[in-house]
Amino acid sequence: MIELETPRLRLHAVDDGEARRIIAREPGPSDMWVADYPFEGDLYALRSFLRACEQHGDQRPFGYFRISRRLDGLAVGGIGFKGRPDERGAVEIGYGLAPSARGNGYAAEALIALVGFACEHAVSLILADTDLDNIASERTLEHAGFTRAATDPQLHHYQKHLDAMQA
Repeated sequence: MIELETPRLRLHAVDDGEARRIIAREPGPSDMWVADYPFEGDLYALRSFLRACEQHGDQRPFGYFRISRRLDGLAVGGIGFKGRPDERGAVEIGYGLAPSARGNGYAAEALIALVGFACEHAVSLILADTDLDNIASERTLEHAGFTRAATDPQLHHYQKHLDAMQA
């Protein structure tokens, strides 16, 4: 089982069974969640993760990670890859936090950990996007070293180039 740790967070790679429990909002005996987890963004990401598993097999290590606080063990959100790296070594990521956990820097902390993990797995480029009015997400991406590559009518598109020395 893949676990990533930061000073305040634990990123836990979910499997098929855990993804289904989260989607059903039926925590298992060892699951501990903040009251507003999962939120709609988590459910969308987990459904996409399960579809990818059904179509292409187990996605790990490029799957979905539950974000939990180390202090109390409560799940506060999720972060993950939107599939395996393509032929260029590029992978897209997404993340989100339960509303009660926002504003604490958790998203940036989790994102930096996931960038390090991607670098260790031969990823050369990470892509992300955010709605035009999501200033908090823009700041999170910029804090993690992403740069805006393009903007279209709906989204800002960000990227981060990696090299083996960044790990």
